[in-house]
Amino acid sequence: MSVIMKYPYGNITCHANYMIAVMNEGITVSVDLNNELYNIARKYYGNRNFVYITHRKNSYSVDPNVYFETSKIKNLIGFAVVLGDSVKIDNTDFERTFISIPFKSFNSLDDAKAWADELCRK
Repeated sequence: MSVIMKYPYGNITCHANYMIAVMNEGITVSVDLNNELYNIARKYYGNRNFVYITHRKNSYSVDPNVYFETSKIKNLIGFAVVLGDSVKIDNTDFERTFISIPFKSFNSLDDAKAWADELCRK
């Protein structure tokens, strides 16, 4: 079962083991926006482990400070980036340096979901 939520900055879908975020074109993911995402995760997952998947269908920017804050979420056990067709530059090597949990990029959403499920089974 999944729960789909629409927000001014994008859509969030919560599944049993992972949250998928599709951000809108041109936004900047700031620490404040990240705090909103954290509140959604806390409400939906409570203390259960989960993986955050960002499906980059659109081009947007991320304040690197977000990753420091994200790493503090105790039940977040992985971070996946699915590169969309419109994404011209892969910044995941740069982004990986800011986060202290497993971080992996994928070309397929299905592959990211499988990785998330595997992490949650461990």
